[in-house]
Amino acid sequence: MAFCPRRAALIHMEGVWEENMMTAEGRIFHERVHKVGHESRGEIRIAFSLPCRSLRLGLSGKLDVVEFRKIKDPIDELDTKRGAVLGDVDGWWAPFPIEYKRGKKKHELSFEIQLCAQTICLEEMLHVEIPSGAIYYGKSARRQEVIFTSGLHEKTEDIALRYHELIASGQTPLPSYSKKCSFCSLFDKCMPKVTGSKKNVCHYIKRALTETEEN
Repeated sequence: MAFCPRRAALIHMEGVWEENMMTAEGRIFHERVHKVGHESRGEIRIAFSLPCRSLRLGLSGKLDVVEFRKIKDPIDELDTKRGAVLGDVDGWWAPFPIEYKRGKKKHELSFEIQLCAQTICLEEMLHVEIPSGAIYYGKSARRQEVIFTSGLHEKTEDIALRYHELIASGQTPLPSYSKKCSFCSLFDKCMPKVTGSKKNVCHYIKRALTETEEN
């Protein structure tokens, strides 16, 4: 929804899907991550493909990875007013969510909103507040930390509200062509250059008729 409302509608309302090289690579990349299950590395417990949901925002999904980092003294190491720790018989743990992406490290707001939405779900389930997470980029093999600011929370909740309004309307938005369209796997299904405006449609029909007459 943050990337393109029309794409969201085509996928979730009309059931349209088409895979390209980038989505295929991304799917395989995520499948490898999700096969692991869980593991421990020293004082870090790692959960893969963790289901999450938020009843307040009406969202559900899966977190690629959540690191539960052991905290020796939650009073000294974390602001306990934020409640960012979980306790069990083995001690205190701070959750750190990670979203996996296939490409190179870059700033992409829609990725940050996706991770923030997943984190809101996790916070609601675990009754904690999580100050930060990360996006891991496969081609760069690097993490980019994401701070869950109040501004990012507001943008994420606004996107969730707009998504539900879109579904309730039952209407697929018209496309608005931009450079990012060329990377979209639904480019041929969406036809943003053709259906983006009445002018484009008329031009397309006129050109098609001309080519037919010439043939």
